[in-house]
Amino acid sequence: MRFKKFHQFLNTRWGYFTLLASLFWLKTILVYLIDFRLGVKGIYEYFVLLINPIATTLLLLGLALYVKRGVPAYIFMTLIDIANTALLMFNVIYYREFTDFMTINVILGYSSVSEGLSTSSLALLKPQDLIIVADLILIAIGFITRFLKVDPNPIPKKQAVAMTSFSVFMLLFNIVLGEISRPQLLTRTFDREYLVKFLGLDSFTVYDAIKTAKNNHARNSATSSDLNKILEFNKENYAKPNPKMFGIAKGKNVIIIHLESFQQFLINYKLNGQEVTPFLNSLYNSKQFYSFANFFNQVGQGKTSDAENMLETGTFGLPQGSLFSAIGTGNTFEAAPAILNQTEGYTSAVFHGNNGSFWNRDNVYKNMGYQYFFDSSYYNTNSNNLTEYGLKDKLIFHDSIKYLEHLQQPFYVKYITLSNHFPFTIDQKNQSIQPANTGDASVNNYFVTAHYLDQALQQFFDYLHKSGLYDNSVIVLYGDHYGISDTRNLKLAPLLGKSASTWNNFDNAQMQRVPLMIHIPGDNNGGVQYQYGGEIDFLPTLLHLLGINTQKYIQFGTDLFSPQHNQVVAFRNDNFVTPKYTVVGNTIYENSTGDVITHPSESVKKQIAKDRKHVNEQLTLSDSLNNKNLLRYYVPKGFKPVDPKDYNYHNDFAKVLAREAQLGNKSDSLWTLNHDKTTINDYNSDAPELQTTDKNTPNVESADSSASKYFSKMHEYTGLMSKIEQGQGLDSSSSSTSNSSN
Repeated sequence: MRFKKFHQFLNTRWGYFTLLASLFWLKTILVYLIDFRLGVKGIYEYFVLLINPIATTLLLLGLALYVKRGVPAYIFMTLIDIANTALLMFNVIYYREFTDFMTINVILGYSSVSEGLSTSSLALLKPQDLIIVADLILIAIGFITRFLKVDPNPIPKKQAVAMTSFSVFMLLFNIVLGEISRPQLLTRTFDREYLVKFLGLDSFTVYDAIKTAKNNHARNSATSSDLNKILEFNKENYAKPNPKMFGIAKGKNVIIIHLESFQQFLINYKLNGQEVTPFLNSLYNSKQFYSFANFFNQVGQGKTSDAENMLETGTFGLPQGSLFSAIGTGNTFEAAPAILNQTEGYTSAVFHGNNGSFWNRDNVYKNMGYQYFFDSSYYNTNSNNLTEYGLKDKLIFHDSIKYLEHLQQPFYVKYITLSNHFPFTIDQKNQSIQPANTGDASVNNYFVTAHYLDQALQQFFDYLHKSGLYDNSVIVLYGDHYGISDTRNLKLAPLLGKSASTWNNFDNAQMQRVPLMIHIPGDNNGGVQYQYGGEIDFLPTLLHLLGINTQKYIQFGTDLFSPQHNQVVAFRNDNFVTPKYTVVGNTIYENSTGDVITHPSESVKKQIAKDRKHVNEQLTLSDSLNNKNLLRYYVPKGFKPVDPKDYNYHNDFAKVLAREAQLGNKSDSLWTLNHDKTTINDYNSDAPELQTTDKNTPNVESADSSASKYFSKMHEYTGLMSKIEQGQGLDSSSSSTSNSSN
């Protein structure tokens, strides 16, 4: 009886609608759990994951409820289900190859996707993929056997509208749940995996389509004439290099260490009588480092990605969202990796213990000209080795050496640390300083994770000294953005000798200071520098130290060592600081006292108006350059525009080894210079994971295996070419080897 009623229900339009919706929801959840690595943690995130396919599935299938005639309604509903299934299937295949989701640009540019697939789509299919199409097969069988029949009775319009309204409600409910777990999820767009995890695949695709349309409109309306004001600003604000510093580090390696969420106040700070960062303090106070006391982060909602963008390109992030995520895939850049490679032959690489897709790095780095990107897929990602956002700092430094030592010198490499990231948690065995006691767990533990980062840096620097890299490398350490937010500064205030009751916007602005420390080999004339500057000023500073004049490049900062350096530091929200004043909105503060200037003199008004004009122009022109992708119209003399198709970050270890083998005795890698021996033995680390879980895993073994095969083929090829060059020709064994490798 129950089965008969159920069968009768299935043969109504509502029944068919329910069947399609239920089956699609089920297979989507199974794909989430089996194929996608979404990093779901806790009951709350699993709940959000379980409901996120519901809203869009009901909304899309619900469109067919408005069709009156029976057969067209069923065909329309089925086609929607097939289209949604195809989207799911294509994303599964794409994810297996790229560990990422298909964007609108990827979908529209299928030819470029097919070029990027190292194997055919059929080879990427697995038996488990039958789950994705099983419902369609069952439905087809149902109609063929007449178990399912078309219901000619239309759905009343009120019921169709009610379903649409319910779907929209569910969608908004889903967004709210996502925002609760990850604030500013849609505006900052951290990572496509976050969007899929919290909103679902359909919502992500629609969101990406809207974002893409918006970006394309701005680009399509742009012309080369839009560059004129930018070029004029660039010319007027160019700061000539300091002759004493220009070229002082020419030809040296560059190692940039990105200190996650690290603020300036941690330097030389003692908590309960114990130095929080004793090693960084020793560097900061050393004459071997130029340390900047008044260096500010200038990030917006893109935070870490904004900092990277400024340091690599000399342009600001966007006023809303992340430039990397919003427009980074299609933008043209004139970034440090490409400039250094084309002018001085630098090799470039990034070491990062999180997913390559986070902040869309796997696409943006290609546009910047990064040759290699060693993301989390190259390391052991056992849960014991990870913090909230990826590999622990002691492990990323240690485990990167096997890749670093094979890079050709000079190299330009960047390390992105992660352990000192909000909410600043790390397991007990890696804690060696007591937390603070402020009543706020994140503030308390900030000192614990900063201390751990400091230890990781000391171990890495010990290796740099032993391996000889320290004496041949420009080493840069910088904090990317604040760790303690304005809302939590009130809890922090007493630890800084201030009162929470008198804490104000001036104090918040001063807390935007982050460290910048630069080691120049052979230069012992460093020390603490007091000029004001920000992240936008880093690239021209570095390029001038390396002997590369920046006048022909479009950059919005100026060389920190230049006598002409502009010390007005713009914040992304239009506020700014100068050596004398801090301006927040319409309020002017005197830096020396922290007091509000209630009745500024005419000279002060004039100076503030001038500085404000500069800030507004600087930010507006940078936004115009990036939003309209104007660098596609500007190619500096001697610079070749970067083609992202030249880069693919799969099997990077193999490529590095192949390059080393190809160069032979001409190789300048650390491995070669060390007589083809590893330098990993020079690395001493007390990371407890090295004795337990930080061993070879499928990730690492896959990189090693691919590298070994690649290297073997290169070795065979080199041997064959050597025989040919010597006029020996090919014997039968050589010939068969050659044929088998094709």
